Amino acid sequence: MTDTAVYAAGGVIWRVVDGKLMVLVIHRTAYADVTLPKGKVDPGETLAETAVREMFEETGIRVRLGIPVGVSRYRMPSKRQKIVHYWSAQATEDAIRASAFVPNREIAALEWIAPKKALTYLSYPVDVEILENFLRFVDDGVLETFPIIVLRHTKATSRSDWDGPDTMRPLTERGTRQAAAIVGPLQAFGVRKIISSDAVRCVTTVAPLAATLGKKIERTPLISQDAWEAGTSDTRAVVGRRVRSGKPAVLCSHGPVLPEILSELALATGTLRGSYLGSASALEPGAFSVVHLSATNPGSGIVAIETHEPQP
Repeated sequence: MTDTAVYAAGGVIWRVVDGKLMVLVIHRTAYADVTLPKGKVDPGETLAETAVREMFEETGIRVRLGIPVGVSRYRMPSKRQKIVHYWSAQATEDAIRASAFVPNREIAALEWIAPKKALTYLSYPVDVEILENFLRFVDDGVLETFPIIVLRHTKATSRSDWDGPDTMRPLTERGTRQAAAIVGPLQAFGVRKIISSDAVRCVTTVAPLAATLGKKIERTPLISQDAWEAGTSDTRAVVGRRVRSGKPAVLCSHGPVLPEILSELALATGTLRGSYLGSASALEPGAFSVVHLSATNPGSGIVAIETHEPQP
């Protein structure tokens, strides 16, 4: 992020009613316009956290993020550039029923409409462009998706400063802070399953997430660095199980193992391998890549990959 630009995030909230796709638009009170839900990043927030929070604040609907559907850029009256990141977000029936939205000083009304109508209804060309991006995925047969998140453990004590077994190497103070900071971003993508290398630095990285979600950490040596170095790792088995499950999951592992995990994700989904896999696996400690797969046909290939930088 730059100091001069204003960053914001939001999404295309969608549902299927009687077999028909509908998207949610908001009528803003002060501006008398029709737009997509979005809002500015709060201090300390990641864009993913902002998107989920803003969609909830403006609509009352709690969502998890799906595929990224574009970035809009435009100049505000102050001449500063505003950069808005958008994701697809499915509104479940339970989430809609739980919404406590009432018209307020900011939002006059919410409206579910057909996408084609929304293209002519939205007030701003940048919103139309985002919705068109979303609809291209729909036209390709991709609507409902689930993420497999590949996470490199946060900052650990260096090997040169550690006398014990490598698998017992702990996190540094910075690594502990990073582990707490990634809870929000990982929650934004709806993580429900936590799989970790059995190394202490990996388990400790996902411990705050597990505590927040009330989930157990599934520890496995199959994606550990020790097993990888010994030639006994089995990333294929771990990845295959996660793809078949169709549930949002995070795999916490080590720098040298990540390329293999991404490669196995490509193989398991029938995706052509390319340089993008290298970029998605070249993660710094505490960074993660979100691999989006089709929930209805995971074998149709990786839909999208997005990489999130580590927290300070």
